[in-house]
Amino acid sequence: MSAEDGAPGPVLGLDPGDVRIGVAVSDPRRRVAVPVGTVSVGRPPGELRAIAALVAERGATLVVVGEPRSMDGSIGTRAEHARALAEALRAALDVPVELHDERLSTVEGERRLREAGVRGPERRAVIDATAAQVILQAWLDAHQR
Repeated sequence: MSAEDGAPGPVLGLDPGDVRIGVAVSDPRRRVAVPVGTVSVGRPPGELRAIAALVAERGATLVVVGEPRSMDGSIGTRAEHARALAEALRAALDVPVELHDERLSTVEGERRLREAGVRGPERRAVIDATAAQVILQAWLDAHQR
């Protein structure tokens, strides 16, 4: 199913970080988010190209970027970084890009991995993608029809 025939299509979710960007994707009906992996942050436009390739590969019709606001809702350095990434993606992609408040997504991702028994270096390797999954699932839940 494609966005053209009435189905919304998959959404790509991103958890921006200084070293890695966590990536998750939804099913075409936008009900469930699953972690995909990470994109290494380097000199732009490397990460933009990698994200564009994922959008094409996964058939994503929308990209959601986690915006880490402070607990009081204010915009700090991390949120500014997310906003800059979203703007760069808007210029580079042919699909819409939205920001989504992601307060505590990494904390929630770490909790889920701990409960699943994932420890140490293995947890560090997957936390960013798990945080992206938490962000995207929250967006999906907020936008259920």
